[in-house]
Amino acid sequence: MFERPGSGTKAVIVALDFGVPDYAESVDELQLLGRSSGVSVAAVVRGRRERPDAAMFAGKGKVDEIAQTVTDSGASLVLFNHALSPIQERNLERRLNCRVVDRTSLILDIFAQRARSHIGKLQVELAQLEHLSTRLVRGWTHLERQRGGIGMRGPGETQLETDRRLLGKRVKVLKEKLLKVRAQHATQRRSRERAHVFSISLVGYTNAGKSTLFNRLTRSDAYAADQLFATLDTTTRRLSGVAGASVVISDTVGFIRHLPHTLVEAFQATLEETVHADLLLHVVDASSPDRDTQIAAVNTVLTEIGADKTPQIMIMNKIDRTAFEPRAERDECARISRIWVSAANGDGVELLRTAIAEHAMEAARSNQPAAA
Repeated sequence: MFERPGSGTKAVIVALDFGVPDYAESVDELQLLGRSSGVSVAAVVRGRRERPDAAMFAGKGKVDEIAQTVTDSGASLVLFNHALSPIQERNLERRLNCRVVDRTSLILDIFAQRARSHIGKLQVELAQLEHLSTRLVRGWTHLERQRGGIGMRGPGETQLETDRRLLGKRVKVLKEKLLKVRAQHATQRRSRERAHVFSISLVGYTNAGKSTLFNRLTRSDAYAADQLFATLDTTTRRLSGVAGASVVISDTVGFIRHLPHTLVEAFQATLEETVHADLLLHVVDASSPDRDTQIAAVNTVLTEIGADKTPQIMIMNKIDRTAFEPRAERDECARISRIWVSAANGDGVELLRTAIAEHAMEAARSNQPAAA
């Protein structure tokens, strides 16, 4: 039985370029993900390949370079900016003699740290277990006794057996619990619909400023920080100041490029608030040079969860870091479709309130019974 190496917080990042257009941005993003999980980045190993190596993802020469970098830097962890197969991960750990964590496992680890609510913890545990179930390969398993550390946080406090049947049983229990949660959410939504409550959901790339904007609009104090996935659990508040309409707004988990499918599947209970919203506020970091790619990544996830047909206003946030001025842009139907704001200092937020009021009043008029 191969004993997996222990984990630490000093890491070497490996990022291979397969010719994708957002290569540089994804490398920067992985370093931010690492820091968000508590990792200290000691070095970054780059390279170009046409396709991954079946055995160790990188070629023999590049793996030798990674091994030397690990030795020279004293790192105890290697983070790959890619999704690794179980065999590739096992072979790399044997060759490098240190813990190897791929991009998916790193994101799951961050989610495990961020989950606070009961629902959030259930969803994270389900995502982790479904990911771990694919790592059960002969002579090597992720379901060993938990030792703590990056990439090794267990999805629960109890010891998980390596037996697939027991793992499957736990997954089944989690799915049943989350089905009950989704049923409760559906009941709450029907109650809001009967009361003609206009529902808004904030969506956007992680660290785009959704929580700061949420706090600005609702005058609340939801947790907001300049880090990836600062918000994991959905927060809903009533929005005041919209004359003639009852409005609630929800702050939701941020999206990211190459979001693990296991997370999308597991977080249905949270993402349903987005799917059933009357209006989406798509928050974009206007100061990011990578904003177009980030917008595309968010729209991809919205399509995947079935929220791509929901009316959407693009919120170009963080204009205080740019030369943009607060303003609103209307579409061919004269509806406000894009707004430039700064959630940090409040510039342009009144324009956003006006846009919300217009959408809410239009929905209220459509809910009124037709004249006899």
